[in-house]
Amino acid sequence: MSRIYEALQKAESDRKLDRREPEPRTPEASVKSAIYATAVATAEEDQASAPAEARSYGEPYVTPVDPNALDLSRIPVRPWALSLEQLPSLLERGPAVEQFRSLRSRIFELRDISPLKTIMVTSGVPQEGKSFISTNLAMSLARHKNSKVLLIDGDMRRYTLHQLLGCESHPGLADYLGGKTSVTEVMQRSDSFEGMTPGTAAIAQNLTFIAGGNGGDKAADLSGSPRFGELIRLAAPHFDWIIVDSSPVLPVSDAVNLARSCDGVLLVARSGETKFPIAQRAQSELKASNILGFVLNAVHEQPQVGSYYGYDAAKP
Repeated sequence: MSRIYEALQKAESDRKLDRREPEPRTPEASVKSAIYATAVATAEEDQASAPAEARSYGEPYVTPVDPNALDLSRIPVRPWALSLEQLPSLLERGPAVEQFRSLRSRIFELRDISPLKTIMVTSGVPQEGKSFISTNLAMSLARHKNSKVLLIDGDMRRYTLHQLLGCESHPGLADYLGGKTSVTEVMQRSDSFEGMTPGTAAIAQNLTFIAGGNGGDKAADLSGSPRFGELIRLAAPHFDWIIVDSSPVLPVSDAVNLARSCDGVLLVARSGETKFPIAQRAQSELKASNILGFVLNAVHEQPQVGSYYGYDAAKP
């Protein structure tokens, strides 16, 4: 009897629950529902307005560019005065030439591991030799199998690469990033000059240069312009290598801005002068970039293999 009585009580309880009317919606519940509906509508609207190509959260939107918009035949040819004293990579042989060839070989090894075309060269503080390294590295790359190289002076505060090449500094990168000129107007190539050797001519014809221009106090804003990324994407299909010389990374933020559009970063340290904490801080500032390594500049000690320089020049 007790089990039957319990079953009847459970059945009566279930019927009461079935007859219970739904609770009236409070104004708060209506507000929550409206917020939810608005959020869903906003998400659907954002999804509809997003580009067709899906991108992850935090990934910057990249403006597509048309590589065919760059007509290399329109690049002006201007007088240069390349100097062997400033540019030892122009020599046929010697310790400096071999060191830049070794650096070039290391870069080729890194490119075998991951895509690498645009390399920014910078240092922690001024006077460590980044402009010297970037210019001679560009020429060493241009010498190798007729590779097409674009050299950009990205230091729009103290632009000096035009002095190494012996050419005009305007118009330059600052003028392009400021929207004053087109890409081809800031590019330049070398005209033949008196005393140009066949080896120098072969390098010069593969090298295209963009001077720094005068960014002045606006250099930080210009370096953060999306037009720099557009320039790299526009030029990349037409060149084998793009070398970007930038301002030092610790005093100003320009190098960090430019590094976002580069595949890798080379840091330059000066032998006997660059302090280890400075090198560490420079590396830390660029932690979001692909740091390829350090280049030790101004080493006065002769390499242990120095006796082999000019080895192939010996005649039996």
